[in-house]
Amino acid sequence: MNASTSPFVPDHHEVVIIGGGQAGLSMSHYLQKIGARHVVFEKHAALHSWRTQRWDSFCLVTPNWQCNLPGHPYAGDDPHGFMKKDQINDYLAGFRRQVNAPLREGVAVRRVVPRPQGGYEVHTAQGEQVSMCTADQVVVASGGYHVPIIPRLAERLPAGIVQVHSEQYRNPQSLPDGAVLVVGSGQSGSQIAEDLHLAGRQVHLAVGDAPRCARFYRGRDVVDWLADMNYYDMPVHQHPLREGVRDNTNHYVTGRDGGRDIDLRKFALEGMQLHGLLAGLDDGVMQFEPGLSAALDRADQVYNGINASIDKHIAAQGIEAPPPSVYEPVWQPDGEQLTLDLRAAGITAVVWCIGFRPDFEWLDAPVFNGRGQPVHTRGVTQHKGLYFLGLPWQYTWGSGRFSGVSRDAAFLAERIDALRELCPPLSMAA
Repeated sequence: MNASTSPFVPDHHEVVIIGGGQAGLSMSHYLQKIGARHVVFEKHAALHSWRTQRWDSFCLVTPNWQCNLPGHPYAGDDPHGFMKKDQINDYLAGFRRQVNAPLREGVAVRRVVPRPQGGYEVHTAQGEQVSMCTADQVVVASGGYHVPIIPRLAERLPAGIVQVHSEQYRNPQSLPDGAVLVVGSGQSGSQIAEDLHLAGRQVHLAVGDAPRCARFYRGRDVVDWLADMNYYDMPVHQHPLREGVRDNTNHYVTGRDGGRDIDLRKFALEGMQLHGLLAGLDDGVMQFEPGLSAALDRADQVYNGINASIDKHIAAQGIEAPPPSVYEPVWQPDGEQLTLDLRAAGITAVVWCIGFRPDFEWLDAPVFNGRGQPVHTRGVTQHKGLYFLGLPWQYTWGSGRFSGVSRDAAFLAERIDALRELCPPLSMAA
């Protein structure tokens, strides 16, 4: 048989990693240690979301010392500070150089299919060029935040109102002059609302059910206290909510200007207009659910509850620390504004900060629940050789963060290596 009629033999890898963010590069770090032949497919550029999906004043909300990617811990002179966007990207660029992964950028994975004889087909596209390779094992390291959530009612907003998702927001100057409606009060929503508020913009904030926590308490960063209390080492199966904690909204707090609380009540005293959950839109008038007071109260209860747990720790360990305190509300809603006429309020822009949804439609394997979320135990699925990495609370609080993804990647590398020993690489003649 001559070369022109030879059957096509696709490239084969022991492991394919899908996603070139901190999770994918962490996985590559450990696969190199065990000598596993692998490739990392990234549809954009490696670590692109940190450069392209963060606003200009973005900074970490956890102290720099928690940045502990494999082989690349934070080595700066401000471990208890909070790196800004450019500093974060410098840190990540150093991590990329250190890992030196077999990375293929601009390659989108279109479909992953289990093979009858074992292993997987991985179909990719690079521009107009499509191709297929095979792999013994696959690690999905693309995270769980894929598709920006924007409600369908956005289609009925009055013409002329600029709409951006949180991933597109850059700074107050990027929005037209006038008042801004921010929808969602999680980490992104609260920080973007603060960014606009500090710039002197009139802000309306639709408040959700996000909890909050103190930045500093009894002389230390709350993160430092919680680390001493081993909270960040608690596995998901020991959390009171078990896997339900994966659905929780992150606590809002900020590292801006050296770190501080975010207190929506204080913002309200200063002129920010707070509303309840967005409920609907009718002829240019936004409608909100009642319950703003209850939402603020719940956030404060979590704030005080975390501090109370720190009080117990301090007492139990006999630690000398400044005296305890309890947050008392500085503002209470005087009734609730359940409607907002966008034109009359001078709203010129809406920033949607209600998160993302996962999109794993390209993964043709029965490993999802009814909501399209992966079913796994510490990243290991029931489908042999298929894993996830970098998901929120995959194993601990830090699983999707710089602080914990290394531990998860090391664990998966052990599982991958064990399967290599049991099942040597598949013969492509099979």
